[in-house]
Amino acid sequence: MSAPPRILYCNCTYAQVVPEGTKKAVLQKLCESGVAFDAVADLCEMSARRDPALQRLASGGPVKIAACYPRAVKWLFAAANAPLPKDGAEILNMRVQPAEDVTAALESPELKPNLPAGKVSPAEAPSPNTVATPSTS
Repeated sequence: MSAPPRILYCNCTYAQVVPEGTKKAVLQKLCESGVAFDAVADLCEMSARRDPALQRLASGGPVKIAACYPRAVKWLFAAANAPLPKDGAEILNMRVQPAEDVTAALESPELKPNLPAGKVSPAEAPSPNTVATPSTS
């Protein structure tokens, strides 16, 4: 039997785009569960710093990540030179999913990979300095 997926919880401290109630409910449920998990202040900030912890997380086997949109999390890891394994990562979106759904998925031993399709390399990652400008045509 394989080991259960690791769990990563992002508090989204700086962007503050995840509803506060959802974050608190998910974190409280994780703490009460007794399951081992890693909590980080902000994946966006870690990606911007290219924190080596992201490489360890990406290469350490199956992982469930409670954070934001799967496409955003995919690119945060890619931008930090730590692409997530396509079939080894499940992203739970606390921005839109109810806390109950997120915690149920985190508690389940089953991994449901859901990274968006497409290649990922640091060269393909969106630049954090890119500013979209409206077309004038």
